[in-house]
Amino acid sequence: MKYKALQAAVPYTLPICAGFLFIGMSYGFLMASKGFSVWYPFFMSMLIFAGSMEFVTIPLLLAPFNPLNAFILTLMVNARHLFYGISMLEPYRHTGWLKPYLIFGMCDESFSINCTVVPPSDVSRPWFMFFVTVLNHIYWVAGAVLGGLLGSWIQFDTTGIEFVMTALFTVMFVSQWQRREARRPALAGVACTLVCLLLFGSQQFLIPAMILITLYFLWNRHRASQNGTVEEA
Repeated sequence: MKYKALQAAVPYTLPICAGFLFIGMSYGFLMASKGFSVWYPFFMSMLIFAGSMEFVTIPLLLAPFNPLNAFILTLMVNARHLFYGISMLEPYRHTGWLKPYLIFGMCDESFSINCTVVPPSDVSRPWFMFFVTVLNHIYWVAGAVLGGLLGSWIQFDTTGIEFVMTALFTVMFVSQWQRREARRPALAGVACTLVCLLLFGSQQFLIPAMILITLYFLWNRHRASQNGTVEEA
């Protein structure tokens, strides 16, 4: 059963592997350029496992110690995971002892797969979700360590390298847009984000945008359940 779940999970994670290796290496290069040894990206990628927050952590480590600022910044950067968690309450309900790791390892890409993909009938869904999560975790750690090792040997200008996270999410959005026929949720997400960006500014728009998007999806789900249809997100 476990081997079948692993076999089913691998094809879905291979595209993520390519992206995680590249972005992880970028993160490792950036850490090395700031004077950190390879142990920093290794442990941070293993224990934090939040790509965008790991990039943000670099200036936090170089700045004076300010735990309150670090907490608020972390909450803002990773606020979307609160909504991910709510969405996964039911899928994670019967996962047993796998649940703590599934919660810890739920990144954007793992959430996207585990939330939408239904494994074959002969494959255990808890184990499928576990292997999706652990494979993505391995890809990220491997990329970060490789970048940290190479960064200590290869010197180059790392200006703008943190933009790879923005590029990854842009590619994921375009891919989802091309595969989906129901594009209203994507347009709603963009609209909510733009409205909050104009109202709250670039420093405070994230949490209001996530709240507004969540309210839209709750309303849309309620409306769809009344009509007997569910719009694909």
